[in-house]
Amino acid sequence: MFDQKNNILFKLDWLTIGLYLLLVMLGWFNIYSAVYTDEQQALGFDFSSRYGRQIIWIMASVVILLLALILDSKFYSSFGYLLYALSILLLIAVLLFGTRINGAKSWFVMGPVRLQPAEFVKITTALALSKFLSAYNLRPEKFKTLLLVGAIVLLPVALILLQNDTGSALVFFVFFLVYFREGMPSVYLLIALLAVALFVLSLLYQNYLIVIILELLTFLAFYITYRRWKETLIGFFILESITGIFWVAGSYFRPEMSKTIFVLAALGFASVGFIYQIYKHRLKEAFVILLMLFGSIAFTYSVDYVFDNALDNYQQRRIKVLLGIEDDPYGAGYNVNQSMIAIGSGGPGGKGYLQGTQTKFKFVPEQSTDFIFCTVGEEWGFVGTATVLSLFLFLLLRLLKLAERQKSRFSRVFGYSVASILFFHIAINVGMTIGLAPVIGIPLPFFSYGGSSLWGFTFLLFIFLKLDANRNQLIT
Repeated sequence: MFDQKNNILFKLDWLTIGLYLLLVMLGWFNIYSAVYTDEQQALGFDFSSRYGRQIIWIMASVVILLLALILDSKFYSSFGYLLYALSILLLIAVLLFGTRINGAKSWFVMGPVRLQPAEFVKITTALALSKFLSAYNLRPEKFKTLLLVGAIVLLPVALILLQNDTGSALVFFVFFLVYFREGMPSVYLLIALLAVALFVLSLLYQNYLIVIILELLTFLAFYITYRRWKETLIGFFILESITGIFWVAGSYFRPEMSKTIFVLAALGFASVGFIYQIYKHRLKEAFVILLMLFGSIAFTYSVDYVFDNALDNYQQRRIKVLLGIEDDPYGAGYNVNQSMIAIGSGGPGGKGYLQGTQTKFKFVPEQSTDFIFCTVGEEWGFVGTATVLSLFLFLLLRLLKLAERQKSRFSRVFGYSVASILFFHIAINVGMTIGLAPVIGIPLPFFSYGGSSLWGFTFLLFIFLKLDANRNQLIT
């Protein structure tokens, strides 16, 4: 008889495992459909095709999940930093000896097998972060803690950006959501959200308009902090009066100059008086608010430089198409347009399995990888896409529930890391196919073709299931 108390099989969360197996199976059927042709059907099952190789990757993932379950739970915490360091060395090695595919030098190619280290670095970064945030007497609200978390997360980001793989690099920023769950001050998250908003607005509008909006938000923040409506109105009146004077005088004497210069000159002139009043009345919070204003303005003016120099031309075009700055249906917007046509043509119930015309005639590039979701939309329709998204949602909610029941902080942090990584991949990949997110080339978990992504997601998930099975064990 099996000892249910000590047998791992009785401790595993089989509901999560069932969801994993169902998603992997549905993913394979869609990969088969994405590469299916009448000629391939006549030749029979072919292991050299993508659907055939995916079967091999799935079989290998069984070995990986068994390895994740066999290893002792304390192995992951004890060797978390070491595994992280080794994975960093892998990222450096791929920069030196890797193979460039689709513009990114992110792959080791060994015959028919391609390995992308970035997929596995997500796991080791989650382990290292879990180890760090579970340290005894950690003060998550301290700025020093933020710097150390930033170092753990941003080191692989920098190396992956050097590989020219922006999509994989962006995934790592979800670890700051995990840090927020563990006590990161809300102001850091607000600053990050403000940076994202400023990045988008700086691409859509002229900078002087953004500066004026930031000034309005600054006075609003001052009022919320101190509840001094008279001082707020006086300060606002002074700034706007000086801005108006500079604007009229500049337009008359130097009409060729940018309006932004007038707005910044007025702000600089008025800030001298504001700083004096802040110092006189010891308004420390007001000084921080003013610093945030200057920092936001500096960030706004850095966007153009970063956008023009840090992103490749095709990435710039994709973002511009997404934001409506450019219309390029036969260039940067081609993939998304064809994907939306495929999903829209599916209607309520879809065209039927293996009957998708957009899929069958290869109108959508990368349909078995980044755009696998449009195969679901075309052949299974709204019912199919809603079902798949519901399964993903159910999996994410289940992972959050498992994470919250952990006795060990290490296991809880790792569980939230798993859920956050999966959420980012699902949201961005599906958003790409329906035109709500830029095309950055990240796979849909358990659906997209590829061994590295499937193995990475499998190992990530089953490490957490192993930790959950031993949730009553103290892991530090």
